Amino acid sequence: MAHSKIKIDATINANLEKVWECWTQPEHITQWNFASEDWCCPQAKNDLRVGGKYVARMEAKDGSFGFDFEAVYDKIIPLEKISYTMTDGRQAITIFDEMGDTTQVTTTFDPEDQNPLDMQREGWQAILNNFKKYVEHL
Repeated sequence: MAHSKIKIDATINANLEKVWECWTQPEHITQWNFASEDWCCPQAKNDLRVGGKYVARMEAKDGSFGFDFEAVYDKIIPLEKISYTMTDGRQAITIFDEMGDTTQVTTTFDPEDQNPLDMQREGWQAILNNFKKYVEHL
């Protein structure tokens, strides 16, 4: 059964250039790309172009579990929009809206069938909240 897309967002107290850089540069991605303190993102590769690949290694800090999150970029409008397709065919679109000194980041994604929608929304939102915290403390 096809679900409607899940939408998450956050307002970051930072300018658009800083937000974009932290979202797209691997040295930043590894610092925020996890949903809770017991997880980490030890490595990330990002070929930020249409057809380019994004790979982030997600691991439990205790080493009990880990996986590679992979996607291929469909569309990139610098400082504005990133769209990609995950390995299972699901799509995600992230929009960056500059609003004065803050930047609104909104991601809409296709849910998967394994986990409840609320759980998926909370997981992605937790990562986005972690991103916000990271950028604002840089």
